[in-house]
Amino acid sequence: MTATPLRTISLITAFFLSASTALAEERRVEITPFVQAVAEAAASDREVATFYRENGYQSIWTGDDAESKARREALLRAVEDAPAHGLPSERYRLDSLADDLRNIRSDRELGRAEVALSKVFLQYAQDVQTGLLVPREIDSGIVREVPRRDRTALLSAFSKTAPTTFIRKLPPQTPEYARLMKEKLRLKSLVAKGGWGEPVQARKLEPGDSGKAVIALRNRLIAMGYLQRSASPTYDTRMRAAVTAFQEDHGLVADGVAGEGTMREINAPASKRLGQVIVAMERERWTNMPRGKRHVWVNITDFHARIVDDGKVTFQTRSVVGHRDEDRRTPEFSDVMEHMVINPTWNVPRSIATKEYLPLLQRNPYAVGHLRLVDRRGRVIPREMVQDFTQFNERNFPFDMKQPPSRSNALGLVKFMFPNRYNIYLHDTPQKKLFGREIRAFSHGCVRLNDPFDFAYELLSKQEADPEGTFQRILRTGRETQVDLEEQVPVRLVYRTAYTQAKGRTQYRIDVYGRDARIWKALERAGVSLDALQG
Repeated sequence: MTATPLRTISLITAFFLSASTALAEERRVEITPFVQAVAEAAASDREVATFYRENGYQSIWTGDDAESKARREALLRAVEDAPAHGLPSERYRLDSLADDLRNIRSDRELGRAEVALSKVFLQYAQDVQTGLLVPREIDSGIVREVPRRDRTALLSAFSKTAPTTFIRKLPPQTPEYARLMKEKLRLKSLVAKGGWGEPVQARKLEPGDSGKAVIALRNRLIAMGYLQRSASPTYDTRMRAAVTAFQEDHGLVADGVAGEGTMREINAPASKRLGQVIVAMERERWTNMPRGKRHVWVNITDFHARIVDDGKVTFQTRSVVGHRDEDRRTPEFSDVMEHMVINPTWNVPRSIATKEYLPLLQRNPYAVGHLRLVDRRGRVIPREMVQDFTQFNERNFPFDMKQPPSRSNALGLVKFMFPNRYNIYLHDTPQKKLFGREIRAFSHGCVRLNDPFDFAYELLSKQEADPEGTFQRILRTGRETQVDLEEQVPVRLVYRTAYTQAKGRTQYRIDVYGRDARIWKALERAGVSLDALQG
């Protein structure tokens, strides 16, 4: 049943009287029209109400003192500058907020304005610090926990700190975020000037070609900064070098030939790159927490896994990630690597056992002979004891399937474990040929490594005098062996179609699962927009 206005007022009054009675005993709060208005306006927001209850309903925004004025000015400047962070200033009602402050005529209006400013501050602070979107609401594969700050504590800390300094430290303080902001500014200016010019009207161009399409390609590469000014109408060695550099910066096979995939990326408008950068900034806010002095960074769209020490990449290897099919995509989350398993057994996930292998067994009970059937008591069941697998379906299949350690094991010879509810880990693979592909999305969700032994040596280097010797000695036993990491390593599974480098150009990658497109649409619904849609 919906409460009547009179009952709502009564509830608010009761809330205020009970709170103010307790506070009056401790701080002798005088029940003024300002205090009553603050209590009423804050009553619907538990954390804001807690803040004002704990500070005795004192103003932090609307006073005549220098500190209150500094807070108001700092907040208004921050909201006005929100677009620099890819945030819509309209979200914070800047114009109406300023009008309300100018038109205050009573203490009650002042009290309501006080709470309104606190709510605007908290909205802005959350947006710029940990993102304005909720990842899980955008895509079911983005399962990371966003480090939202306690709003009461945020208001309390702000009220006790120099406001400009506090607000300046709200966004991620990472070099990546600063470089993304710089790239956003560059692209915004570029889009306003018309972008990189006309797209190239050709499906494929290669060395030796000439004509109008080659001239258009030349001009676009010049505008992008990959080629010095030239009047050559021919796809010459300098153009091939420029195309190769472009391919390297976009995760393409760097052969210097502008094939269909390369041409598609060359023709992508500057406005698209600007959108990718804005999405990357939102994603950086979602991970606004310490990453660890040493951590593993797996960028799903980049098909690489890296070990990072003190902000510098100390090891990297190519990776294969989950297939584009929705139920096989690699999820995005963070966890902690605890150990590795050398000579692992592959415990086939039930979804794979029932959806992929059971149909094979129903046609031939001796199919997939490299896998063992294990009953619920852990006993290996010979195939001849079952014979008719047509009696089973996905729900009643009574066996686990396992592949014992071997070089042909689906996990290869080592796996790296950060136990999680999604059953995702990093591992070796016997299918080495897949690492030569441009788009490496083939797994069931786990991340396969091209150089798993070297990855293991690097991880063990912090605890073993001879990491390679230790690893190889265990490997030669052929027995499944768990090796704990003395210092556990954070693992970040991320998805960045735009990311920067300390030196060199911003890198762009294909939106392999379409996640960034969905994030951009959600940002648009929240009010984010580009100054221009073509470039």
